[in-house]
Amino acid sequence: MLGLAFKGGTDDFSESPAILLVQSLLQAGCQIAAYDPAATARAREVLNSSTEFVNDPYEAAREADALLILTEWEEFAALDLDRIFKQLKYPIVIDGRNLYDPDTMAARGFTYYSVGRPAATPAVPAAPSTPPARKIKK
Repeated sequence: MLGLAFKGGTDDFSESPAILLVQSLLQAGCQIAAYDPAATARAREVLNSSTEFVNDPYEAAREADALLILTEWEEFAALDLDRIFKQLKYPIVIDGRNLYDPDTMAARGFTYYSVGRPAATPAVPAAPSTPPARKIKK
C-alpha cells in the first residue's frame, strides 16, 4: 500500500480514507505492507501492530498480491514500473489517485484499476509464477 496521508506533501492522515481501508483489510485477514514518505510515524500510533511499515515503495510491492496507491505523492507517479512489475506476486495495481494512464499500464502487463475509469488489462495476461503441472502419459 502506497500512501497513508490524506494528500501528498503532508503527514496529516486525520481525514485519510487510507487508514479506514487498512483497518478494514486487516479485519478481513489481509497482510499489509505500507509506505508513506511522511505519515508513517504518525500512522504507527494509530494502526494495528500487524501493519508492516516499509522503507520504500518497492519494498511495499515485494510479493504483494496487489499494489494500492492511495495518496498523490510525486514519488508514486514516477515509480520504476518494470521494477514494480517484478516485485509484485500478481501484476495488479489499484490506483486511487489516477496517477497512471490505463492503456500504458495494460501495455506494461498490469491489470490496472483506477477511479472513474474502466479497468485496463494486458492483451496477454502475465505468466503464472510457477509453470503448470505436466501430465505424464502412461
